Amino acid sequence: MKLTLFISKRSPRTRSIALATISSLCAAALGCSSTSNSPGETTCASTSDAAAVDATVGTSTMSDAASIDAESDGNTLNGIPSVQEITFTTLYKSPLALEGLTGDSAGNLYVAGRGGTPTCPVWRIATPSGTATLVGNIPSPCTPFGLTFNSAGALFIADNGTIWTLTPNAQTPPTATAFATGVPDANGIAFDKAGNLWVSDGVSDQGRVWKVTSDGTVTEAFRTQTLANEVNLVALEDAGAEAGVGGVGRDPRALPPGSLTITPTTRTAADTNGSVAVVANGILFRPDGTMLVADTARGAIWKVTLDSQGNVQSPMGCDTTFLPDTLCLQDILVEHPILEGLDGFVLDTGGNIWGVANERNAIVVVTPSGGVQEVFRNPPDPTTMLRNGGPLEFPTSPIFLGQQLCITHFDVSRRDNFPNTGGEVGPEDGGAGVAKVSCMNQSLPYPGLPLPVQ
Repeated sequence: MKLTLFISKRSPRTRSIALATISSLCAAALGCSSTSNSPGETTCASTSDAAAVDATVGTSTMSDAASIDAESDGNTLNGIPSVQEITFTTLYKSPLALEGLTGDSAGNLYVAGRGGTPTCPVWRIATPSGTATLVGNIPSPCTPFGLTFNSAGALFIADNGTIWTLTPNAQTPPTATAFATGVPDANGIAFDKAGNLWVSDGVSDQGRVWKVTSDGTVTEAFRTQTLANEVNLVALEDAGAEAGVGGVGRDPRALPPGSLTITPTTRTAADTNGSVAVVANGILFRPDGTMLVADTARGAIWKVTLDSQGNVQSPMGCDTTFLPDTLCLQDILVEHPILEGLDGFVLDTGGNIWGVANERNAIVVVTPSGGVQEVFRNPPDPTTMLRNGGPLEFPTSPIFLGQQLCITHFDVSRRDNFPNTGGEVGPEDGGAGVAKVSCMNQSLPYPGLPLPVQ
């Protein structure tokens, strides 16, 4: 008789306790003595040749019903290609900066070029050819961020304080018209089931999320907690009553552009560059109507419950040092170092959240039970140990085409992507391409959830 027990790959202490427990059970139940054969295996053999029990450190598959597997609790998503298997194909190199990305039911991708003159172009990118076709324009000056379609096929584009809308047309590319204003630094956007558009404030760093009704009326719905409050401010001269120096909390920084003075015994800040303060970035809705908000600075995802009218039901106002419409920390769904730099994210039909950690040049996934996995991260260069050589170049927005994940790359010179002289686009491309769209060549376990979520 041989019984194989699979034990989760946890800490050495956890493994040793588990193996010791198994050995004790063997001895008690079978009258056997435990022997250690190898670093990864402990065998409890009976004093006779009638039975042997092997306890092997490993991870079972979900289909192995006979094994005892602590990883089959939903914290690990099976079927993901290995890091060594994952490759990407670049579909399009853009002469203008890109950030947002969305798609249609025909398998086309849509992006908006930033900083165009006299307008910012909206391009439709065919897959798999990568052919870009002009399908609309945004009035200048323009700095487009997130893009999304509504259920009628109109495209909405966040652009600083304005939400633009247009219906893509390759024959006669239209100029976008303003759908809503009064949304400073509008960034992530998503529609709920009722047709309301929700908008995050991105680089305003205030954590604001607005609800925009079908007639363009804008209402601040809630705020995510910033990492520092506004207590203890010393007013800045001629800067107005709301501006000052101070605050209580913390201020995480990206290195580079920030830097440290490192000695054998100390690490101290050499400057004040690189602050990461964005706490409301990408937005999406689950089929049950709950909203998720990406918190770039914390490496977290907020979960917000709404009623049928779009009113926030999640706890707010727990910390009186913030405004009353600020979410409580208990509203954080998940927080993890792997999620640092989380920008855009999307859902698959299995309920998994797929995101890009821009500053880490990484693709991440969060399972429905809250397990966090790093799917891919740029490997370090063997000589420089930098991760700026691609294939990810400061990824910002993912979207599913079936089971294929496609991504925009902003190529900012920051943290893992510093300096941005590596990779396909940026200074090394001679100005021909400053941003790109690429797709993973391998299929992921589930197809993406169609947008807008119904």
